[in-house]
This record gives sequence, C-alpha cells and structure tokens, in this order.
Amino acid sequence: MAFQKRGNPTESHAESAGVPRLQSVEKLEDRARNVLLHQLGQGAKSTGQLRKILEQREIPTEVAEAALLRFTEVGLIDDLAFAETIISSRRTHKGASKAVIKRELNEKGVDRGLVEEALSSISAEDEIESANELALKKFGQMQHLDKTVRDRRLAGVLARKGYPSSIVFAAIRNAEASYIGRD
Repeated sequence: MAFQKRGNPTESHAESAGVPRLQSVEKLEDRARNVLLHQLGQGAKSTGQLRKILEQREIPTEVAEAALLRFTEVGLIDDLAFAETIISSRRTHKGASKAVIKRELNEKGVDRGLVEEALSSISAEDEIESANELALKKFGQMQHLDKTVRDRRLAGVLARKGYPSSIVFAAIRNAEASYIGRD
C-alpha cells in the first residue's frame, strides 16, 4: 500500500510546490522584533551585527531597518555604549591596543565615526601605560628565561596585542628596569 502525503487543506498549490507563501508585514515585524530581543538577551550587539542576523533570518531589508531604528530610538541598541564597553573590556582584561580594538569594532559592524569617537578617549600616554603594565606582568612570568629569549617573547606578546615597535621596546626596557629595581 502506497502512502501519500496528505496536504494541508488550506495550503495552496503554490505552497505545496515549494514556493513559500508571503508573510504579512505584521508577522515579519513581529519576527524581526523577536529576533532582536532574543539576540540582545544573549548580550550586547552592534547594529551591524544585528542587521546581519536579520538578513540571515530572511527578514526583508525595509522591515529590518525599521525594527533596528525603533530599537535604537528606545535605547535598546546603542552602538556608542557598545563600543565603549568593548574598549573598556579589551583594555582591562586583554591589554589590547587601540589598533586591535579599532579592528575588532569595525569587524563587529560599528560605524567608523562612532569607533573614532569612542577611541578618542585613549591617549598616547594610555597606550604606553597599558603596554608597560602588560610587559611587566609578562616579564614576571618569563624572568627565568634567557634575556634574548625573554625579550623576543615579550616583543611577540606586545606586537600581537597591536602595539607599535617603538612602544614594545620601551615597555620591555621599563619592565626590565622595574624588575631589576625590585631586587
């Protein structure tokens, strides 16, 4: 006995042929709103990240942009606050340089103008201080190594964090001087 697929009696011929039915604008708006609320419940995201997610969920551009605008108006999406949070986190916990943070924010879809505005709070002195702190911390972990090996490894760590070579070598000298001064 052959089994036949029973179709939904309300389903049209076009739908059963694999052509999706058009959703109403209200349903799409509800879906966009739900997607945004879910994503923001998982953690802060930039407008660019949320736009990409809505696109992946096949929300039409007009509906997605309207939802993003509304969420921005009510303060649920704030790219400047998002950028400032990323900056604070990366500098405090990872010792990242301004250049690395800028690249990360650009990858996350934050507007370039907002990135520049948020990064303007980091001065050259702050960069040097951050590099010095990281070098001092890592120097303590590597003090048992030969000076050449230690300096090479410290330079690698600081370079991967995005610091320019002038700051890298000054930070290594400062860390070395600080450790020698402790003895």
